[in-house]
Amino acid sequence: MTNNKGLSDVPKIWISISAVVMLLVIWTLVTNMGMVSPTYLPSPQSLFNVAGDLIVNGYQRSSIQAHIGISLFRALTGFLLGVLLGIPTGLISGYNRVVDASVSPIMAFVRPIPPIAFIPMAVLYFGLGEVGKVVLIFFTAFNYAHVNAHAGASHVPIAYIRAAKSLGLSSWQQFYKIVMPAALPQIFTGLKVAMALSWAVVVAAELVGAQKGLGFMISDAAQLFQIPVVFIGIGLIGLIGLILNWSLSAMETAVVHWKGR
Repeated sequence: MTNNKGLSDVPKIWISISAVVMLLVIWTLVTNMGMVSPTYLPSPQSLFNVAGDLIVNGYQRSSIQAHIGISLFRALTGFLLGVLLGIPTGLISGYNRVVDASVSPIMAFVRPIPPIAFIPMAVLYFGLGEVGKVVLIFFTAFNYAHVNAHAGASHVPIAYIRAAKSLGLSSWQQFYKIVMPAALPQIFTGLKVAMALSWAVVVAAELVGAQKGLGFMISDAAQLFQIPVVFIGIGLIGLIGLILNWSLSAMETAVVHWKGR
């Protein structure tokens, strides 16, 4: 009897780990064999040594923890404020046609504008302090939280609404017991997108007028041609973004426990 097992039977986690290990091996070989100049692509060993120095001595008189912490503070503050306003307004506009008709043209106009286009205005109105950076992230998070909550509320199956009306539920009860739970999967999709873009925008915002943060560290190191520090900053951004996304996915699994059933 033949064995038909193949890669399709291997757990995904082992395939992912193998892909990462293979990438590291190729990277090590390419950099250590002199195929690419260290100026353009530092070796994993040199990055490891520089990372150890950053952990011990920090960067530009601030610890690496301080750079990570201030970036997280800016991103999460703007994200939470944007979500707290974006989800309710999205749900209401998706459920109520009058509110939808009033809000949709404004959102349709604002949505295509990239948040970084507002950096000069944020500097003009709020200066180089924390408020301008948080406002940029708030705008990003609000935009995507609103549009996904709106989509979730506006696409609730009409059969659910009719069943709720036949049971005598009021408009508020329909909204609370039918529309909100049905919109939750779409809301979490918006939260993931909003979180990823908020984390990206904070780096862009820190390129202007910041003295701490991962974006500042990358920009300053690039100007000083400290390429390993640039790579480490980029790696930290990716790693923290991955952790934030995993956290939201775990929350989604706990809250939207019926999804996929």
